[in-house]
Amino acid sequence: MVTNKANIKLIALDMDGTLLNSKEEISEANRIAITEAREQGVEVVLSTGRHRLSCQEYAKSLGLNSYLITVNGSEVWTSTGELVTRQSLHIETIQKLVDLNERYGTSAWMASTEQVFRGEFPEKLDEHEWLKVGIDIDDIEVKERILKELEEDELLELSNSHPMNIEINAVGINKARALEKICGYLDITLNEVMTVGDSLNDIKMIQEAGLGIAMGNAQEEVKEAARWVTSTNEEDGVAKAINHWILGK
Repeated sequence: MVTNKANIKLIALDMDGTLLNSKEEISEANRIAITEAREQGVEVVLSTGRHRLSCQEYAKSLGLNSYLITVNGSEVWTSTGELVTRQSLHIETIQKLVDLNERYGTSAWMASTEQVFRGEFPEKLDEHEWLKVGIDIDDIEVKERILKELEEDELLELSNSHPMNIEINAVGINKARALEKICGYLDITLNEVMTVGDSLNDIKMIQEAGLGIAMGNAQEEVKEAARWVTSTNEEDGVAKAINHWILGK
């Protein structure tokens, strides 16, 4: 575990529920803290369940210039838009998930390499390369039944970005593994990384980083896995974590 502030060489930030407030904005306090950390030589990367199309402008607005982890780690990009690594789901898996969504009458979204489809999906699924499927569920019992069914498939990595959804990636794909790759590129270790998140798709990177931090609004399981709990995403929780652990404020 991290023993002093100087050990941290990279900060990995989740976006929704973490870096962003409920208006999907980065607060001024968060911007200032990120800028000051980078001025001290600490690298900052966004590590998100979002598609690159809906997060690259945030990275650009912060002046980040290294890597971008997207779709829960299915893809890693450079700041200049070059694809570093990608892992997709098998088309047979995609068809099973589409069928499951129809069978339960839930609301799904699917991320391909080109875009995110919500509600209506392409007729010819095999003409696309798929990275992630998400299922929104409004009934806890239905969610548990779906989760139990999905857990029987060893080809799937299951997480969530909200207590009432399930996110599905290819097995072995998560933010921790993507961060591990980035650490290799930067010649640092996970022990020199600070991670901040709020949901189950963040829990592995919080568990495996030298300093894993949960948001004040995080799911309880995430808080239990974290070394430290900061304020909520409406209270500049990212800034408070950076100020405390990196900047010594």
